[in-house]
Amino acid sequence: MPSNVLGSCCYQGVKHEGQPRGRIENIGETEIYISEPTSSASNGYGILYLTDIIGHKFVNAQLLADQYAENGYVVVVPDLFHGDPVPFNSDMATFSIPTWMQGAYGAKKVPHTPPNVDPIVQAGLDTLRQKHNCKKIALVGYCFGAKYAVRFLGSGQVDVGFIGHPAMVEKKELEGVKRPLALAAAETDDIFPANMRHDFEETLRKLEGVPYQINLYSGVTHGFGVRCDPKVRAQRFAKESAFFQALQWFEEHLRDKVNSS
Repeated sequence: MPSNVLGSCCYQGVKHEGQPRGRIENIGETEIYISEPTSSASNGYGILYLTDIIGHKFVNAQLLADQYAENGYVVVVPDLFHGDPVPFNSDMATFSIPTWMQGAYGAKKVPHTPPNVDPIVQAGLDTLRQKHNCKKIALVGYCFGAKYAVRFLGSGQVDVGFIGHPAMVEKKELEGVKRPLALAAAETDDIFPANMRHDFEETLRKLEGVPYQINLYSGVTHGFGVRCDPKVRAQRFAKESAFFQALQWFEEHLRDKVNSS
């Protein structure tokens, strides 16, 4: 397995300061956070942002979505959890990830598994393509969301992907990737340790004709791309660098290629 199952590090971190500028809407029964660029800044592309287990209402995720939008993208952040995200900085003594995964804490009792998450991802893609007329779509996935970014990079429906500190990605899912994939990894990560990172790299290396990039950031742990402490210089630098890594990757693989003579 290229990455481990979820742990307490997946819902702990630092809440960031700022006022999100996007809005909450609905796609059918699924709530989404959407952030759009100004008309002058729009590049015509969309990003489907698949969150960690804290979900689409977490201010850190919304601020990050806004940053992507400021760079020209229509960004849709769906509720992957049927109204049942993990509370930020939950008490490890009383909160059980396996119980949560089974849907036992949620009002709808919906397990947080591919049969229930895949349709939400699909609806997000359809919204970007049909409602917002995005000519190309990138996937962004952090932690839990990285698994579904990888799954849909094998579907042929998206153009490029970026993931940060992935969780629960299965080897067969990674082997199915058909589009360019970039990864931001933490130096210290129990969910995605060095041996799994090396396996991840080896699997990507064997994919014929699929560009990939793996960046390793020192001085940070799992979740740094979303939940780092911005007051700690090394953490802030890693988070910002991972964000620019994603932007540069998208710029390279979304723009129309011009053959040089």
